[in-house]
Amino acid sequence: MKKTKLFSLGLVAMAALVAFSGCGGGNKSGSSDKGSSDHSVVMVTDVSGVDDKSFNQSAWEGLQKWGKENKFKRGIGGYDYIQSNEIAQFASNIDTAVSNNFKTVFGIGYLLADSIEAAAGQNPDTNFVIIDTVIEGKDNVVSATFRDNEVGYIAGVSAGYTTKTNKVGFIGGEEGKVIDRYEAGFVKGVKDTAKKLNKEISVDVKYAASFGDPAKGKALAANIYQNGADIIYQAAGGTGAGVFSEAKALNSEKNEADKVWVLGVDRDQQDEGEYKSKDGKESNFCLASTIKSVGVVVQDISTRALEDKFPGGKHLSFGLKDGGVEMTDGYLSDEAKAAVKEAKEQVISGDIKVPETPED
Repeated sequence: MKKTKLFSLGLVAMAALVAFSGCGGGNKSGSSDKGSSDHSVVMVTDVSGVDDKSFNQSAWEGLQKWGKENKFKRGIGGYDYIQSNEIAQFASNIDTAVSNNFKTVFGIGYLLADSIEAAAGQNPDTNFVIIDTVIEGKDNVVSATFRDNEVGYIAGVSAGYTTKTNKVGFIGGEEGKVIDRYEAGFVKGVKDTAKKLNKEISVDVKYAASFGDPAKGKALAANIYQNGADIIYQAAGGTGAGVFSEAKALNSEKNEADKVWVLGVDRDQQDEGEYKSKDGKESNFCLASTIKSVGVVVQDISTRALEDKFPGGKHLSFGLKDGGVEMTDGYLSDEAKAAVKEAKEQVISGDIKVPETPED
């Protein structure tokens, strides 16, 4: 677990099938209305699940949109997803995708990298995509990553302009390059904002060691809020649901003016912040959400494959400049929105350099 960091004066465009042992319920067998299995697409989730209200859900929403727009049916020969409930299922779920003749297979999240790389070597005629990390030396693999540090930075700016207690928190799922980027950007954004506003703002950084443990997320959030933080930025997949749960429980016992906030991640999580305060007001505690356009990237790469232009062997990187990552206005004050806009422009121009790894 990481220690509190203190900063003082001196941050789109882009079924149930029997054979699918890991699929979500409700899949229906059927072939595509258009094309054939030569253009079929499937995604294999990480352990957070397809309904994590975050990373996997964004990918699935994008794939469903692509399938419907191109008149594909859900199932073999069309589009689908395979649910992974534990890491041990990654390899077998990818094997299932290949054996069911899906042409393009997405691994949603860096945890699937080893399994995707192995399957790509064994199945050179299948297209593979890994999201959030890079696989090198495979002509049938596309790597898609996001400059999460950039959007983490502007989230840090928003927190710095919003906090009343001058204490904020960050909860990550599992430590690694991806969440490192979020943490590094967020902490740098808070640090720069504290300096600009001539304040001291502390950041309490904690990790759950899991992307699928809402109970742990709730417990970590409780600790951070109890220590005085009034905003938590969570980049924790399904674990982040626990952060929302704790904030809702706390806010239900507070007057609306005294609420604590959550910054959402990966998709607009505003709906998760709805609650009724102690003084009976319908309100919302999702301050804003950083958006990772996973669904747009899934659509884009699937379309390229459909057009027989699959960019195998390439690494595609998406950031603030191209809309690959973005942030909602949410409930930010006008001052905070203006500061976020300015910071975004400075990051895009290169005037602000955002680190990719946390500073000691």
